[in-house]
Amino acid sequence: MPDIKNSYETVFILSTSLGDDGITATIDKFKSLIEAHGTIDSVDDWGKRRLAYPINKQNEGHYTLISFTSSPEFTAELDRIYKITDGVIRSLIVRKEAKKEKPQKVAEAKKAVEVKKSENAERE
Repeated sequence: MPDIKNSYETVFILSTSLGDDGITATIDKFKSLIEAHGTIDSVDDWGKRRLAYPINKQNEGHYTLISFTSSPEFTAELDRIYKITDGVIRSLIVRKEAKKEKPQKVAEAKKAVEVKKSENAERE
């Protein structure tokens, strides 16, 4: 059976009570875990932000977004690890949709319409 890989994005919010060293260590832990089961496309550290509403009596959290490619089975494991890791307030993992390429026939039809328009403009 072929090894299926999908593109995913994950956002997790860490408690600011972990401190800077704890936050950095936790982010590095998640990055190494993802690298062990796939490839990281990008890491975007949003930093400390105010939460939209209090979660566990906390008003601020440290946000991190990671885009990665891995097997579908790994996302369930990553979600489980988020749930058992102290300091993770919230997490979300979503599959990114592949960019759809325009079919060649549509592109050819648009080109034909443009040619007809230019021919009509030359006649006038």
